Amino acid sequence: MRWRRIGSSVVVATMTLGVLASAQTAGPPPGAPAPLVQTQSARDLDLTPEQQVALAQQYLSGMDQSTTSIRAMLEQARAARDVVKTLCLNDKMNQTDVASRSARDRVTSLQAAASSTDKDRARHEFLIIQVLRDRVSELVKEANQCIGEEAGFIGESQVTTDIDQNIPNNNPDQLGFDPDIVSEPPTLSSPYL
Repeated sequence: MRWRRIGSSVVVATMTLGVLASAQTAGPPPGAPAPLVQTQSARDLDLTPEQQVALAQQYLSGMDQSTTSIRAMLEQARAARDVVKTLCLNDKMNQTDVASRSARDRVTSLQAAASSTDKDRARHEFLIIQVLRDRVSELVKEANQCIGEEAGFIGESQVTTDIDQNIPNNNPDQLGFDPDIVSEPPTLSSPYL
């Protein structure tokens, strides 16, 4: 049982590393649309690992501010007892928290890579932190678009129906049978019959 758990963990870790490695080296497939968010600029490629750590710390403080702003909107929605907006904002806040925690873990890894002067690993960790920062900023935009409950449905609804009294009484039983109206169905021919 223990070996099975370890084996599955190794498989998951290997697949995750493989996906991350292929995502870094492979470009978009031919004919694919350009990515919406460019996370690396030419300026970011020239940063030293120490500069990347300092910039990543700034990213973390921005993510914390984003989480705080979403939390404030969530508290307002809860105070207004707006269930729809509360659910939407709660979802965005949870996703932001996950991204922020992951970024914190990556900053720790980035600091370790910077202290061991492993530039490739530091660049990798910094790239992931940038992607997480972009995700948080996208979540803030989505949180700002959360809408609340409709205010137009206050009170009881009432449905009224008007029936037109000028409809002729065409009872099919009283119409009679007209053989000219009824036609014979077409015959089908099949090569298999």
